Formats: sequence, C-alpha cells, structure tokens
Amino acid sequence: MSTVLQASPPNSRSPLQLSGLANALVQSGHLARAGAEQIQKRAVESRSSFIAELIGSGGMGASELAHWISRTFALPLLDLDAFDPARVPSGLIDTQIIKAYKVMPLIKRGNKLVVATADPADHEAEDKIKFQSQSAVDLVVVEFDKLQRWIDQNTQSASSQIAALAGDDFDLADLDDGTESAAEKDNAADVDDAPVVRFLQKMLVDAVNMRASDLHFEPFESFYRIRFRVDGELREIAQPPVAIKEKLASRIKVISRLDIAERRVPQDGRMKLRFGPDRAIDFRVSTLPTLHGEKIVIRILDSSMAKMGIESLGYEPDEKERVMHAIRRPYGMVLVTGPTGSGKTVSLYSYLNLLNQPGVNISTAEDPAEINLPGINQVNVNEKAGLNFATALRAFLRQDPDIIMVGEIRDLETADIAIKAAQTGHMVFSTLHTNDAPTTLTRLMNMGVPAFNIASSVILITAQRLARKLCQQCRTPADVPAAALIEAGFAESELDGSWKPYKPGKCSACGGSGYKGRLGIYQAMPISEEIQRIILNHGTALDIAAQSRVEGVRTLRESGLVKVRLGLTSLEEVLAVTNE
Repeated sequence: MSTVLQASPPNSRSPLQLSGLANALVQSGHLARAGAEQIQKRAVESRSSFIAELIGSGGMGASELAHWISRTFALPLLDLDAFDPARVPSGLIDTQIIKAYKVMPLIKRGNKLVVATADPADHEAEDKIKFQSQSAVDLVVVEFDKLQRWIDQNTQSASSQIAALAGDDFDLADLDDGTESAAEKDNAADVDDAPVVRFLQKMLVDAVNMRASDLHFEPFESFYRIRFRVDGELREIAQPPVAIKEKLASRIKVISRLDIAERRVPQDGRMKLRFGPDRAIDFRVSTLPTLHGEKIVIRILDSSMAKMGIESLGYEPDEKERVMHAIRRPYGMVLVTGPTGSGKTVSLYSYLNLLNQPGVNISTAEDPAEINLPGINQVNVNEKAGLNFATALRAFLRQDPDIIMVGEIRDLETADIAIKAAQTGHMVFSTLHTNDAPTTLTRLMNMGVPAFNIASSVILITAQRLARKLCQQCRTPADVPAAALIEAGFAESELDGSWKPYKPGKCSACGGSGYKGRLGIYQAMPISEEIQRIILNHGTALDIAAQSRVEGVRTLRESGLVKVRLGLTSLEEVLAVTNE
C-alpha cells in the first residue's frame, strides 16, 4: 500500500505527539510520520478525530482501515448494518462521551459491556466508559463512517427527541391543576438534575413508542436495571449507573406528587405526559421498598386505546354480535372476567366509549381509575377514607345513573348492590377474576348471591385472554404434525389442507421477537333461558359449560384456535395463554 503523504525533510518535522492509532500506522509503514503529523494537526485544528481526517483525506477508506485495525489489534470486526439499532441499550454512557470519543454501547450482559469503536487505541475513551458504566468493556471494531451515522441517529438528546415527537407543547406534568406548594417546588429543585430529567423523559417516550404497558426501575446490589413490558413480555432496555437510582426515584416521586422523604413504605401516585394540546398519556406510579433501594413500576394508561372502537378488540363476528346486543340493552349486568393483565379494563372502556352519549349518565367506581374518558363521571375508591365500591355504588344510585361500571366485584356487599342496580333499570358493567365464563356464575353463588338474583340480572359474561400477535412481515409456516393439532383441540375435519399454522420469525419490524402487538381471545356467553334454569337449580360450572357449548359458545381454547387458523398468532402462544 502506498503512503498517504511523502516524508518531509527531517528539519521540518513537527514535535506534535501522535495518537496511538497514528503511531501504529506509522510503525506498520502505512503512513509516513510527517504525513501522520499533518493529519493529526488538522484534526486538532478542526476539533475532529484523527480517523475522520485520515479518511477524509482519501488516504484510507473506512472499510480498509477497519479491517486493518481488526487484524492489528486482534479485535472482532462487526458490520453495524447487520445489527438491530432497536436492541442498543440506552442510558449506559453519557451522550457527550459517545459523541466526543465516537463509541457506541451495543450489548450489556451481566457486568460486561460490548462497545463499538473505530479506534481501539484510544485508552482514555475506554477508561471513561469503564468508570461511568461500572462494567468491564469488550471492544469491537466497526467502520468509522457507519459508526458516525449510528451516533447521529441514536444519540439525539432526550430534549430533541421529545421536541421532534411533540413539538413545543411537550410537558411532563401531574394530574392536578399544576399548582405547587413552596415545599413541592423546593423538592423539585432538589432533584432537577438535567441528565436525570432527560433520561426519565427519554425512557417514558421510548416506552410509549414501543407500545409498552409497564416500565420497571429495579435497583440491585451491583447494578440498576430498567425493563419494559412489551406485548406481555419483559424486555431489558438499559442498565444505567447504580449511582443514578436515588435521583431517578426522587424525580419520579416529585412529579407523581409522592413523599420523596418516605422510603420505608409503598406509595402510589400518578403523572401525565402531554404530546401536544390534543393528546395526553397518564402513568400510574407504584413504589416498593426493596433491599437495595426503591423499585418503581410505571403503568402506561393510554386512553386512546379505549377510543379505538370495539372492532379493534379482536372479536369474531358472532362474538361481537352477542356483545353489542347485550351492552345496548336498557338494563342488566355484563361481566368481563380474566386474570390481571388480560385487557378487561380496555374492553370495559371500549363499551363505555361506545355508549358515551350526551343523553346518557355514566358513573364508574375504580381502584384506581386507569383511563380518563371525558363525559364519564369517574370515582376513585379510597378505602382509608371509607369510600369503597359498595359506598360508591350506593351514592351512584342517588345520582340518577343510566350506566354504572364497578371496577371489580370483590365481596358479597358489592355484588348484592350491583345486582340490585341491574334489576332496577340500570346497565351495570363489572369484572371478576375467574378462569372462564361458566365458573363466573358459580363464583357469584359461592359469594352468597342468591341464584334467582343472578339468573334475573346477568345477561352476558365475557372471559378473555391476550395473546401475542404474529409479526405479519416475518411469520413463517410451521410444520406441526396433525396429531399435535388434534391434541391441541382441532377437529380432524378442520385439517383439510386449506390453511396452515404459522410460527414467529425474526425481523427489524418486531425487534426480532417474531411478535408485534396483542390480540384478544374471547368466550362470549349470553345467559339464555336454559342457562338461567341451570342456575336456579344450583347447577355446576360443568353443567353451564355443557349448555353453552350446545348453544354455540366457543371455549377460550377454541377461540384461540380460530386465531391460529387465521394466521394471527401461533399455536404455542394459544396453548400458553389458554392453559386448558
């Protein structure tokens, strides 16, 4: 290879000290010393790097230089174009260090941090990364031009990301009217550390953009971890320095109107993220004292989910028809059942949003209210103040209601009042934690609700689960034996070759998981006259299930298999969430 610049006479040589990479190039004969000094001098004058000036002068191409550095320093060479930018951990290294030293953290595993660099001879950068991340650093060599593009794309400050997303109207505020006491302003000033504020804002915006349902801030003895729950699955997003945990917890507590001095007991609060004048997302905050600090979980409560319409919930046509027929009745009780996190709240609010008209009076009692819908009177249950579900229900009945929603039926008193409201000309919506629709009726009887009250008030029960939706861009056909499909619940007549099951693939659109979004699996069971007779005769859940099957009601497993036939989710996912 020819040298970049010819050597100058000895008496014109500059005493400028060369960088480690420049020295290595000179010693290997790829650069004359005088030429290397001229390049480094230009780099100092232009406040750029030696590599940037070397490549800019045309002496060596970025790819050629990266391959030479990889061989010379015995480090692996990585093509950044083949690496998914969505998997890059955020918050581990300050943006200033990334931009100044042209480095990028790629993977965090335990106490090891893999860092991409174009100049592994820059030991000052490596030392700064080790000190800030408190991790051992493994370097990989990448091409300088690709690294520069990555840095430009992935290290915008939190402020510029938010400004680009929301314009000048972005505001991180609480749910109150914005007034703060002097003490609260002092507390806010104590934790108004700019890097912490920007980092928290970036985490919240990233979580919303990734469609996460929860953010987990978890302190441990030797590291601090942040995870997002995306499509029902927890994913590690970042491991910021342990030293940030106290300031981050204090910042979250201040904007959630919690007591920052109290770290011994759990606390609950709320905050709001505004995206322009027309969109605001609420966050429910829960703190928990642990051995190594406060664990904080933030639940994202996006009211736009309830406004997407009942069509977006994923009902099959016959299920949707049963639900629509029931919720448009003038009175009666509709129950939505399922475990925590199965989408019951979104379903209920989708019903309420559909029924929310100027001529209808709707009141809800929740613990706490998760989604804010204008036009609906929402009440937060407060057990300490004596405001429980039963008390709120009694008050609602004196408020001339048309529709009442009770967050959850937990005891006989609440169930009794809700059923009497349904019998006296009101539409009542509520939830229970049961496995399927038939067992919900026996649960009410076990609570002590008389059978004739259940039979005369309940008109529909919907059991539901949430299953991850296959990414439509990378899903691939799955080779599942017929015996396994029959064992899962398919009838032999359905295996006619007109459809095929799919399995998850991997692509950048879904982040490599093979799933993107979630869909509902439902068992919509109307209470027919025959089921009413079974209830009045104190029949079992098995009796009710058998009759519902006769009437064409699918089980949760059968509803899930319909989604498999349609190619919307995988067989493994349905088997996992229905668990029959």
